[in-house]
Amino acid sequence: MVPKTGPSDQKTKDLVQHIRDEAPTWQKQTRAEVSVTGTTAVNIDVSDRLASSLIPFAFVVVGLSLLLLLLVFRSVIIPLKASLGFLLSVAATFGAVVAVFQWGWLASALGVAETGPVVSILPILVMAVLFGLAMDYEVFMVSRMREAHVQGAAPREAVLAGSRHASRVVTAAALIMFAVFASFIPGGSTMLKPIAFALAVGVCIDAFLVRMTLVPAVLALVGRAGWWLPKWLDRLMPDLDIEGERLAAGRQKDGPEGHGPTPPVAVGGALQENPPRQGAPH
Repeated sequence: MVPKTGPSDQKTKDLVQHIRDEAPTWQKQTRAEVSVTGTTAVNIDVSDRLASSLIPFAFVVVGLSLLLLLLVFRSVIIPLKASLGFLLSVAATFGAVVAVFQWGWLASALGVAETGPVVSILPILVMAVLFGLAMDYEVFMVSRMREAHVQGAAPREAVLAGSRHASRVVTAAALIMFAVFASFIPGGSTMLKPIAFALAVGVCIDAFLVRMTLVPAVLALVGRAGWWLPKWLDRLMPDLDIEGERLAAGRQKDGPEGHGPTPPVAVGGALQENPPRQGAPH
């Protein structure tokens, strides 16, 4: 049986669902095996499979980000803030896609000829790409703040120092990725255009609104609580030492040549910690 309507027509989708609903009854009555194939049936099956996998995929992604950021930054607030910021970026991106490609907002300006359902692979693909970029920007921003805090800066000063040094890197990286994704929008196909639009908008939202605005604001508001970690959890977790603190401390302890601390020498009846350089006046 070949339907008269097109593969994307709602009547074709209803026909596929109707045949599948009635297939057990027909098979029982006629002992004939009933199967449905074609573009419409495949698209329905793929969409259903992706929809059922979206929630577990989101839990895995957010759970891994919580665990890894907890190990790296040894803080409770930072992983929670990073994960909530990522979910906020994804929600805003999906909202923008729905507004343009289903509601028709700015559709003519972006060259969208026809509004309707977007490709079913878009949610998982956009979440995966945005997760990688969001965690990159998060690490860029917070690692500089933590470095300043570990070196003795007050929480607010550490946030200002980290933002001042890392914001230029995040801005450059976000603008490059935005330009790459936005270049596919004008001449993109019906399937590629919404994906490129979602990634371009998602990068801008996550970089400029979440990582460079909300992240410093939250850490400045919470103060020292932003770097708090329970002692029992601190003892259980391995120390990754991403800033190389132990290496720097070891070099200072061992002296300039790495052969142990420099012994004191007697000069003029007094002990000095470092001997005079060759050629220097005694």
